[in-house]
Amino acid sequence: MTKKVIGRIDKVDFPKLHLKHIDVKIDTGAYTSAIHCSKIKEQDGKLICTFESKGHPNFKSEHIVFDTYTHTDVKSSNGFKENRYKIKSDIIFFGKTYKINLTLSTRDDMKFPVLIGRQFLSKKFLVDVNLENVSFNNSNS
Repeated sequence: MTKKVIGRIDKVDFPKLHLKHIDVKIDTGAYTSAIHCSKIKEQDGKLICTFESKGHPNFKSEHIVFDTYTHTDVKSSNGFKENRYKIKSDIIFFGKTYKINLTLSTRDDMKFPVLIGRQFLSKKFLVDVNLENVSFNNSNS
């Protein structure tokens, strides 16, 4: 299987989360992928999440309920360990739907509401840091 080349940033869709044209940063320094989640509530064995951000107008969805989710420890770039919720969802790159694991994090103060890490990129993509929005501009290829 030939790996597709992607750039350092892109725009993707998360159909199950009702999010379209979301700015993502491709982060080869991160193992896991993370998505901004503004509200998280655990209730009756379900996770109720709201994906909304003032700084990102496309980042608005109603409450999404996850029946299955886990917890994982994530070490941030500043070295601190944080226990986060982890969900499985779908992401669209180059018009193709892929499964992705996402940790839920508060990223309101970050430029990008989503980081795509090595766990997802591995065996699928090569990153060219000189490129941007390759998937978004070639979503039918």
